[in-house]
Amino acid sequence: MATLTVLYGTPTDAEAFRTHYEQVHVPLALALPGAKDPRWSLDVTTLAGEPVFAMFSADFATPEALEAAMGSPEGQAAQADVPTFATGGVTILVS
Repeated sequence: MATLTVLYGTPTDAEAFRTHYEQVHVPLALALPGAKDPRWSLDVTTLAGEPVFAMFSADFATPEALEAAMGSPEGQAAQADVPTFATGGVTILVS
């Protein structure tokens, strides 16, 4: 199994981020082929108290399935959308 986790830093315009994330980006992320148990949250904090404005996570059967999903048209669309709203930076983790 492979898990994709995306952490979003605090944006310059929180309301614009929320609107775009919920109405545009989450549907793109949910369309990733092979994504299992997708989940997302807004206003996340680390145990150390560092702000993480939002996070998305989904599981894939194998690392190859995750790689294929990210290379698919749906994955490319989701990746291309990130710079349009994620002004606070993005950290992408694969485990």
